[in-house]
Amino acid sequence: HSWGDVLEVWLLFIHCFGAGQEFTLTQPASVTVQPGHTLTISCTVSYSGTTAWIRQPAGKPMEWIGQNCAGCTATMKPSLKNKFSIEHPSSKTVTLNGQNMQPGDTAVYYCARYPQSHKVHLELYKNTSWCYSL
Repeated sequence: HSWGDVLEVWLLFIHCFGAGQEFTLTQPASVTVQPGHTLTISCTVSYSGTTAWIRQPAGKPMEWIGQNCAGCTATMKPSLKNKFSIEHPSSKTVTLNGQNMQPGDTAVYYCARYPQSHKVHLELYKNTSWCYSL
C-alpha cells in the first residue's frame, strides 16, 4: 500500500469517530506476549464481509497487515506474510495470528471493516484498538 492509502485510512478513521456506525467490532483491550512467542487476537464482528487488520507502532504511520472474509483466501502485505496470518472461519470471527513476535512488533492493532460497496475504503471503529506490548 502506498502512502496515499495510509492517509486515506487516517482520514476515514477520523471521519468515522463522529458517525453513528451500524456495525460493531470487538477486541480484547490489551494483550502481552513474550518475545519469540505467538500472538492470537480474535475480532468479533457484527457484519458479513471483508475485515482487515492494521497496526500502528507509537509515533509511526498505520501499516496494513492484511485482510480476509469468510470463505476467502487471505490477502497479506508481502513483507508480513511470513509473520502474520488472518483466519476468518465464520462470518462473525476474524483472527490475527502472529509468529515469533518481537519488541519491534509492539503497536496498537486494529480490526477494520471494508464496506461492501467500496472495498478500497476502510471504516474504523474507534473502540476496537488494543495495545500489544512486550
